[in-house]
Amino acid sequence: MMSEIIFNIDVMLAKRKMSVTELSERVGITLANMSILKNGKAKAVKVETLRKLCDALDCQPGDLLEFRKDE
Repeated sequence: MMSEIIFNIDVMLAKRKMSVTELSERVGITLANMSILKNGKAKAVKVETLRKLCDALDCQPGDLLEFRKDE
């Protein structure tokens, strides 16, 4: 197993009582791309997209990202 970066978008959506569709509209990315981010399948994320996510969810980057190290 490799260490990985986990996106905790689901957690923040639940805390903000917001749907994935609403978040994708606020951020300005397609629902398909939001799902890729949310499900941890993205290979990269633009800093601008991260800023928009933080703005829409009223959070810090550290609220969305988690580093999991190999055991």
